[in-house]
Amino acid sequence: MKFNRFIKILIAATFTVVAITGQAQNYPQRTVTIIAPFAPGGSADGIARLVARELSKEFGQSVIVENKPGAGGATGLLAVAKSNPDGYTIGIGATGAVVIAPHLPDAPPLNPDKQLQPLAKVADIPLLFVASQNSGFNNLQALITSARSNAVPIGNAGQYTAHHLSAELMASMSKTKSIAVPYKGSGPAVADLLGGQLPVGVVDLTAAISHIKSGSLKALAITSAQRSKLAPEIPTVAEAGVPGYVAPAWMGLFGPKGLPETISDRLSKGLQTVLAKSDVQQQILALSAEPAYLSTAHFTDFIATESKRWSGVITNFSKSSR
Repeated sequence: MKFNRFIKILIAATFTVVAITGQAQNYPQRTVTIIAPFAPGGSADGIARLVARELSKEFGQSVIVENKPGAGGATGLLAVAKSNPDGYTIGIGATGAVVIAPHLPDAPPLNPDKQLQPLAKVADIPLLFVASQNSGFNNLQALITSARSNAVPIGNAGQYTAHHLSAELMASMSKTKSIAVPYKGSGPAVADLLGGQLPVGVVDLTAAISHIKSGSLKALAITSAQRSKLAPEIPTVAEAGVPGYVAPAWMGLFGPKGLPETISDRLSKGLQTVLAKSDVQQQILALSAEPAYLSTAHFTDFIATESKRWSGVITNFSKSSR
């Protein structure tokens, strides 16, 4: 009897594996929805729509974008987490919601480690330290020298954003003093930099690049590990005076936890094919982002490293703010 029961269980398991394999091989058989957790018009929305259009061609099925903004990107990712793990609902996730917000005291009810399956990293979003014309800071080293004696106000796109924490990380690593000045986005911070009310800010490159080229603002350094393809003349923070510094902002694709590996691989490889196209890369650059594909495994490791980094920065900032 036990042997017969074992045979039945084995047969059932075999049919299940065959069914899942068949679904993956035929995936997708209907429309796939990409949830963009930000309002229409921004970089994340633009990248989501570009990826959707190209995956539609790659898969031979419709791929559409649905905007679900809120809670710094967490609302849309919660919708992904609660969807069926069948590959027909996936979403764009960014630095803030995935590796920063979970470590905050008032964190939204999203646990990326337990609720989301990384599929692939698709793009980096360049951030930079930029100074006003009347700041007296012509390079990052001048800022560091001054901030070792007196706290320098540094504007950002909002408290606990990647912009804010990038400045806190720089202050910690360079043993300098700074005062965080939060704004509602990079645009308002740039406006005060142009007006001379703010000496330094960490903002999106796209918000400042035209003013840098016109000479109205001074670019000090990019926060990422490599120089930006959009402005290769601007040094990284590590090159400009803080060795070992890196604070990337990025976007990637996620599915709900429990997504079958075969479907996850199909999506990741589809994204790899799409992002390898030169015209797609140029369109991403036109959105003020940079193509930066990482496979599922490498993206998962990257997220773990980033989460640990920002957890430490947030802990240090919380202690120093008491």
